[in-house]
Amino acid sequence: MTAISDEQWHRLLSTRTLRPGAIALAYEQRLRRPALLSEQGTLFLVAADHPARGALRSGNDAMAMADRRSLLDRLVTALAHPDVDGVLASPDVVEELLLLGALEGKVVIGSMNRGGLDGATFTMDDRFTGYDAASIAACRLDGGKMLLRIDDQDASTVRTLHACAQAVTELAERELVAMVEPLPYRREADGTLVLQQDARSLARAVTVASALGTTSAYTWLKMPACDDPDVVYGATTLPCVVLGGVPGPDLAEQVASWGKTLRQSVVRGLVIGRTVLYPDGGDVAGTVDAAAKVLRAATEGLAP
Repeated sequence: MTAISDEQWHRLLSTRTLRPGAIALAYEQRLRRPALLSEQGTLFLVAADHPARGALRSGNDAMAMADRRSLLDRLVTALAHPDVDGVLASPDVVEELLLLGALEGKVVIGSMNRGGLDGATFTMDDRFTGYDAASIAACRLDGGKMLLRIDDQDASTVRTLHACAQAVTELAERELVAMVEPLPYRREADGTLVLQQDARSLARAVTVASALGTTSAYTWLKMPACDDPDVVYGATTLPCVVLGGVPGPDLAEQVASWGKTLRQSVVRGLVIGRTVLYPDGGDVAGTVDAAAKVLRAATEGLAP
């Protein structure tokens, strides 16, 4: 059973072609949630901004996220779970979900810099090609997300740092969340970029991201789960959400491992993309439910 019927799909395609103005109306009329955090004091978002950077792989399927109807169907299924607070996505995906009526009463974080295409020679030059602060405010979204990959040997990093700092400032001027995802990388001799997951590298990335912009008042950090969360998440007072990551061979073990990081005092929630949207076996609803239970158990009693 699919979450999007043939009738809904064809209506979406027709609206895209014949009534482009319906998108602006959908932004304007969307029912917004009064608070960013849930009643439990947490935030659980599903991420779907990967295709905008040309990152279509999930697990062994190199083209998993290229099928738009499948992607939207999975997102609608995930967003229907009562513990899922909202979505993090690029403008095209947000607008499709709006037209499908899937974002009423949900938190929406707009993805901002998607210019560093996956696998490109310029991948570290993460230009802002999506939402900007002005459009996020005009579209009545709850904040903007930016990717900040840090490679000390790549000069493109400083341009991304500067652009992210400007975006943090512009979002804060509008009292909107700036969700920064700082990830330290190193390029191997063969050109492969490798995420540095040691505590020292991750903590350094946290301190760099925390200081971006003219104020950190509205800055949140989006960071991966790690082996030494006390060191990494002890490097900031800013609210953090945990990046779920790419699916591994043992999903149950992977979901359970998030609990260590979710218990950190600065952690307020979870942002997961392909892990829940493309699980082994295809049970999106069940995987979302499993992640929601881990978040609830790890953060029980957390005050808003």
